[in-house]
Amino acid sequence: MLFTKVFYEDKTIENERMELTDKGSLYFLGSNLVVRNCTLVLNVPARNLFIDGVQFIDCTFEVKRELKNFQEWVHASLEGCRFKGRLCGNSFGYWPAYTDRGAHGAINDCDFTEARLDDCRFMGCDPDTLRLPGWPHFTVVDVARRAPELLRVPWPGRSGNVTVSVLNQQPPETAALTMFAPLVAKADESTEEDIRAHIARFDFIRA
Repeated sequence: MLFTKVFYEDKTIENERMELTDKGSLYFLGSNLVVRNCTLVLNVPARNLFIDGVQFIDCTFEVKRELKNFQEWVHASLEGCRFKGRLCGNSFGYWPAYTDRGAHGAINDCDFTEARLDDCRFMGCDPDTLRLPGWPHFTVVDVARRAPELLRVPWPGRSGNVTVSVLNQQPPETAALTMFAPLVAKADESTEEDIRAHIARFDFIRA
């Protein structure tokens, strides 16, 4: 399949609705691009979307199909943005150890309360500036440093080692990790109630 390449770069876009929805296109949001007060509608797979050195300011992202395993957010600065829709395995923030372009990453004052997040990481940032969804989501803060404490108490479920493995393998730059309890319960062969009771004992897990 031949893809159409669509480039946005070297300009400022303000007060527009940007629809990145053509599955036959590759979207490149490139260097020296500033996107301010725009609505970006995303309805393509992660492999169709590329971000490099973009500043998003006061934007709204409407994710119309689940965006899976998308790490390109760490190549962007996100300030005062809002996210809606389902995101799984996404990473945001400052993560230069990931790629050289990760030095462009930042996230501050963003709102995810209308999003469904699972296994989403917030790197090199202050999670207190972020509005993250509440239960049935839960967010582990300062994951790498807290991992030993999490490992001392067995995670609930017949396959609780699945979640323990996820928590124990986060990079040291991970400031927070948000997970979705219904999916965690399914993977761990547990229940949402068991998970909620378990995480209540840790003051660094927010729900």
